Amino acid sequence: MTLERFARGALAAVLLTACGVATAAQCSAKSAAHRVPLLELYTSEGCNSCPPTDRWFSALPTRGLTHERVVALAFHVDYWNYLGWNDPFSRPEYSARQRAASVRNKARFVYTPQILLDGRDYRRGIFRDDFRDRIDAIRRENARASILLDQAAEADETLRVQMTVALIERAQRQGARAYVALYENNLSNQITAGENRGKRLEHDFVVRELSPPRPVGPAGKLVFEHRFDLEQRWKREDLYLAAFVQDERAGETLQAMAVPFCR
Repeated sequence: MTLERFARGALAAVLLTACGVATAAQCSAKSAAHRVPLLELYTSEGCNSCPPTDRWFSALPTRGLTHERVVALAFHVDYWNYLGWNDPFSRPEYSARQRAASVRNKARFVYTPQILLDGRDYRRGIFRDDFRDRIDAIRRENARASILLDQAAEADETLRVQMTVALIERAQRQGARAYVALYENNLSNQITAGENRGKRLEHDFVVRELSPPRPVGPAGKLVFEHRFDLEQRWKREDLYLAAFVQDERAGETLQAMAVPFCR
């Protein structure tokens, strides 16, 4: 082989490698050693009492509660759509998730806006300092599960996510379920009907898709893959992945984490 042919071959190899990087970005992240709280908001654009709590939820990062400190997810429910405005972010499965939490917590009804912290209804203190104290108390606890999250954005507008879970406490194995969610920030909508008619509503942490629950199983370990079909209207720079492990019996979050979408 001549030097010229060798140089051409080496250049071709470099170009092939570069093309591979360009068509599929891959990122990995691991959960913290301490427990990270899961904060859920159940809301609707058809609910006229929801906008103040939506604004409070969006402002979490300005209070130091970034995605590294608390995993915040806004689930838009569909049961208010009959009031005249069809919330485009709502899904029936999010309403079902809220109802399941209501049954678990022995509540008599579902309502919006509702905040769940660590799987439990948290009506008091969300606008006061004791809310931050509760967040900090959870973060001082050791993690009860570890999560490894691998994401790869593929050329066909698909996000492939692999979640690896290991439970730390044997007692949690029976009820542990793993989830991965894709959420989007910096969303807004002009409301033209219903209770919020004439208002422009802004949202963050809006769950675009939530995976079905995966039982961790008696071995205390789980590896599963989920694929998200990325819609064109979803702004890639505002997308995040959230992963969490929850004890379905009590609703307690064993561990949670959130990372930016890897482009």
